[in-house]
Amino acid sequence: MKLPRGRPHRLLLARPKLIAVPLSMVVAIALTDLLTPRSIHLAPLLVAAPAVTASFAGPWLTAAIGVLALASEVFIDVHHHLMSNQDVQAGLAGFALVSLFVVLFAVVRDRQRRELTQVRSVATAVQTALLRPVPERLGPLHLASVYLAAEAEAQIGGDIYAAVRTPHGTRLIIGDARGKGLPAISEAAALLGAFREAARRRAELPDLVADLEESFDLTCQGEGEEQAYAESFVTAAIVDIPDDRPVLTIASCGHPPPLLLRDGLAVSLDCSQPAPPLGLGGLGEPQNMLASFPFEQDDLLLLYTDGVIEARDATGTFFPLAQRAALRTEEQPDALLKDICHDLLAHVGGRLGDDAALIAIRRHAAV
Repeated sequence: MKLPRGRPHRLLLARPKLIAVPLSMVVAIALTDLLTPRSIHLAPLLVAAPAVTASFAGPWLTAAIGVLALASEVFIDVHHHLMSNQDVQAGLAGFALVSLFVVLFAVVRDRQRRELTQVRSVATAVQTALLRPVPERLGPLHLASVYLAAEAEAQIGGDIYAAVRTPHGTRLIIGDARGKGLPAISEAAALLGAFREAARRRAELPDLVADLEESFDLTCQGEGEEQAYAESFVTAAIVDIPDDRPVLTIASCGHPPPLLLRDGLAVSLDCSQPAPPLGLGGLGEPQNMLASFPFEQDDLLLLYTDGVIEARDATGTFFPLAQRAALRTEEQPDALLKDICHDLLAHVGGRLGDDAALIAIRRHAAV
């Protein structure tokens, strides 16, 4: 969603009802003042008209309403023969000064709005380059993906996902960078680049994970080792789905387990010995991080980041992802994600506390 630029002619076309508000105020106050005794002086209230206009319009329209309101007050003062009164003259000068300040506010506000629009455009372009939507079809798989930013102004973050076609099947990654700000985005971008390159040339998942670990360590060079371990790491789940066998293999690096949806059930695919998050591999001994599970025709797999399962409602209750997903095991991936996002945003009252990413994969007959 893009913000309006605040151009007067666009607002004139888009918001005629709002423009009628300050115009009605000017007419109502002016007529009331003209029809009441001279002792009742309501003209100073006209200063509210440009102030109201500035709340929704640009500086040109605000200035036009300010000039109209000031002209109306001058007309009223002339009608009542008050122009020679010094208090009235001072009031007119104050009216003009307040209107000028309101117009300046509108100028500054519109400039900041344009800058924010440009920043959002850049963020959208970066997000598109960093998080390309997964293809709808990869071999026998039908896929869909979604990314929900916690802040509208920050459309990119540390959550990542990608899907890569290999000679024997499809590989996917979903992860969550635990750093903050630009370092997290940098780490996420580097990790995605390393995955897209290594996923095709590494036949075994442990070798792929080792490559990603090495890539992450190189990205974090320049920071102290203790700081890197404390602040920079990525939880990730890497999934290998061959075309010719009804199985999938997961390499879990400290990430929440995927859900397998089948026949109204949502089964958590837990790895018995998950590896440490990427970036923390040097803190633990190497172990068997792989786990294989059946993945048959018409099964549905759901990958997600912890921004989904850690989302809370007003009472502090976590979002019941498995429960909600189990109700939709027959849906196609795009419809499933659409419904889950709707439920998730309703659960948190429309605003997430953390970024969230999801991928849904259904296996169909081999093409």
